[in-house]
Formats: sequence, structure tokens, C-alpha cells
Amino acid sequence: MDLPLSSQARGEILRRFLAEDIGRGDITSEATVPEDCRAEAEFEAKSPLVLAGMELALETLRLLDPRLTTHTALSDGQSVRSGEILVRISGNARALLAGERVALNLLQHLSGVATLTRRFVDAVAGTGVEILDTRKTTPGLRAFEKYAVTIGGGKNHRFALDDAILIKDNHMRIAGGVGAAIRAAMKARGNARWVEAEVTNLAELDEAIAERPNVILLDNFLPVDVREAVSRVRNNPRGHIRLEASGGITLETVRIFAEAGVDWISVGALTHSAPASDISLEIRVK
Repeated sequence: MDLPLSSQARGEILRRFLAEDIGRGDITSEATVPEDCRAEAEFEAKSPLVLAGMELALETLRLLDPRLTTHTALSDGQSVRSGEILVRISGNARALLAGERVALNLLQHLSGVATLTRRFVDAVAGTGVEILDTRKTTPGLRAFEKYAVTIGGGKNHRFALDDAILIKDNHMRIAGGVGAAIRAAMKARGNARWVEAEVTNLAELDEAIAERPNVILLDNFLPVDVREAVSRVRNNPRGHIRLEASGGITLETVRIFAEAGVDWISVGALTHSAPASDISLEIRVK
């Protein structure tokens, strides 16, 4: 899986992250560590995880020490046991200490996103349902977080507002209802990848079906109502409409929704609530 963004764009983002953390300089390391000191370091998993962000972490450190060398690095997407060494690196001690926090923050957070995503994907295995993320991402980290979702086996929903049309309740109120909003969107679709309408009950569903959007989002439906919605859409002769379920779906309930027959299940928690993976970085003088 390719890293998100171009190398230049990633470098600009990572430099901003480093500047935020280092400020005018790492005064602790400058006071206690010789300028030319070389060191070795290990990233170690302290809990089971799905690895994501390894190359980003190493890119971060290389911005501070272009001569950084790596040994036995694991790759993004690998399932890792507690106690496994993710990578061994050698480089300037001051550079490793200055970049430690940013590199670890990225690696822990993105591995957490990938790990949670993998759990959701495993929970619906065999149903044919795809697990999707949302736009509920950390500002400035969207590209990285959505990358981590794909590493965990999930799929990306819209990347940004210019990607696909998703008509939500506020749009519908302003446009004059479900049908009016969908008709306007279908007419103005342009290059949008799809037109999707969010509905909150079965009456709105029927109105949406009549307008044949590409996707209908079942927002906060109970499983029994999802099954009814699936039946109404699948039995409608007016063409295929993809169904997405969303809203408060957890690891405990996701398979129930998957078995109800939807195509997609979107989970905002993949990016906004994934717990950081427990990873340590130990540095020793070479």
C-alpha cells in the first residue's frame, strides 16, 4: 500500500509537526548529549497491534538525521505481537531524541486506527460488507488516518467535500425535503463519484428510493429497520441502490448490521476514537 500524498507534501507536514514540538531547540538534549554522539534505538510493541505509519515515523527521523540507518524493519499491515521489535535504527543521538515524540505519536496513533479497523473488518468477515471510515478525522491528519484505515482492511468513504455528494438532514431542510434535494443533486452531479442521501426513517427511505440515488445512508436505524430497508430497496425494480448503515455501530453490534444485508457500514470511531497502540522507543549509546 503506497503512502499517502507525495514525498514533498509529506515532508512539509512532518516538518511542521517537528517544528511544533522542537520549537527553538531541544535544550535538554543540547545540554546533556554530545553533538556528535551516535546511538541505536528500537521501536517495540507493548501490546498486540496492526502496524501502520512505520515509514512515516522513519521519514520523520530522517528529516533530522539524513544518515539514519534502519535494520529489520517490519512493514505496515503486519500483525504484531506484544514484545516484538518493529524496527532497529542507528543515528545521531540528538536527532533521535528530538524526533522521538513526533515519530512515536504518529506510529502509535496510526497503528491504533489500523488495529481498530482490523477488528471491525474481522467482525464482519464472510458477510461481504465493507467497513468504511468517515470525515470525522483529526484536522491535519486526514490523509494519514485514512491511509491507516486501508492498512487495517477498511475502505475510504469521501476524502473531502468535493469527492462525492452526500445529502444530509440540513441539506434536505434547506432544499425542501428528501426528494427535492436528491433531484437537485442528481442534476448537478458533475464529476462527483456518487450521489448519496441520508435518511432517518422508513418514510424518508421510500421517498429516496423513488429518486434513485446511487447510495442511501441509513442513519441510526435499528437492525430490524435495516432489514426492512434492505427488503424495500432490493425488491424495488427501479435499479440497484447501494445501502450504507451508520450511527453508533460498535464492535458488539456491527455483525448484526452486516447480516441485515447492507453493502457498507461506516464507523466514525475508526479515526476519532481509536485508542493509541502501546509502542516504546528505547535509545542506547552506540
